[in-house]
Amino acid sequence: MTTLIESEEHKSLREAVSTFARNHPRTLGTDNKHFWQEAAKLGYIGVNLPEAYGGGGGGITELSLVLEEMGAAGNPLLMMIVSPAICGTVISRFGTEAQKQDWLPSLADGTRLMSFGITEPDAGSNSHRITTTARRDGTDWILTGRKVFISGVDISDATLIVGRTEAVATKEGRTGKLKPCLFIVPRDTPGFERRQIDMELNATEKQFELTLDDVRLPADALVGDEDAGLLQLFAGLNPERIMTAAFGIGMGRYALARALDYARERTVWKTPIGAHQAIAHPLAQAHIDLELARLMTQKAAHLYDAGDDMGAGEAANMAKYAAGEACVKAVDQAVHTLGGNGLTREFGLASLITASRVARIAPVSREMILNYVSHQALGLPKSY
Repeated sequence: MTTLIESEEHKSLREAVSTFARNHPRTLGTDNKHFWQEAAKLGYIGVNLPEAYGGGGGGITELSLVLEEMGAAGNPLLMMIVSPAICGTVISRFGTEAQKQDWLPSLADGTRLMSFGITEPDAGSNSHRITTTARRDGTDWILTGRKVFISGVDISDATLIVGRTEAVATKEGRTGKLKPCLFIVPRDTPGFERRQIDMELNATEKQFELTLDDVRLPADALVGDEDAGLLQLFAGLNPERIMTAAFGIGMGRYALARALDYARERTVWKTPIGAHQAIAHPLAQAHIDLELARLMTQKAAHLYDAGDDMGAGEAANMAKYAAGEACVKAVDQAVHTLGGNGLTREFGLASLITASRVARIAPVSREMILNYVSHQALGLPKSY
């Protein structure tokens, strides 16, 4: 029942975050550094990180709740998906004590951010084709490779880079299996270059292509065990999917709320347009889809926080799929409800037409999620 009925503590957290976010100027497409810092002071950014390192001692359940309410107030923070959810979780679970002491307190209090680099130009959705490699040179590591569509590198103090060790790269290429290793690469490390990608997405967090040209790192840059395999990677990817779902649900709720306000007030032929079923029913459907996506997101978060990585993997993918679809439909219907006003800057919905696609496309496409469910849940054969 815990996934169906929220505790009073969670309800209170939702209300507090909602009040805080609604009382802050809308941040979409503008500098949100102040909002991030204020949220961190209140404990929202690091709510999932261990109390021993300055966090709130909660889990992805609480962090996804925070992001959803921020989005519903028109103030989503994309880097929450990356810095505390992915990087903070991976370091919490697999980092050395020194890495935890170094990074977790500053990730929790908002003074430092960390990006996450997995996607590559020639790998796309097939992470098994990652070619970024790490080779040993004495006690150091040398990283070489490229990454693309990496969020917020310019505002992050480091990037958690996913690669593979050179010693097993050739073997992995033959077997098609990925044995990832993760490295903390500080922003100003020699050989670590970034190029901003020109995006039409109206977001504060910019996208970058990264080049790692013989980047030398000390031995303690490696997070976890170089032979730990997929376990430590999916410790970050499952929260990423859950948080992306929360991001999409929050955005969809924001758009739906704007449409409902308009439908109640906008009068044509002496009747509010919301009285007409042609307007009311699609908005009701959008609300239903968002609520269903929220239920699956809550289930995925609870499974993850309970330590069920396998169960969380399936639920997280389903949640991300459902939320992405619900978000796009809610935004589309909201804009359509407002008509021409839906495309004006005054009502603030037009920018969401592009932004809402993020929840469908990233971090994994809906088609790849359907592949995952087909194979893992339904037991159907692979076509690749």
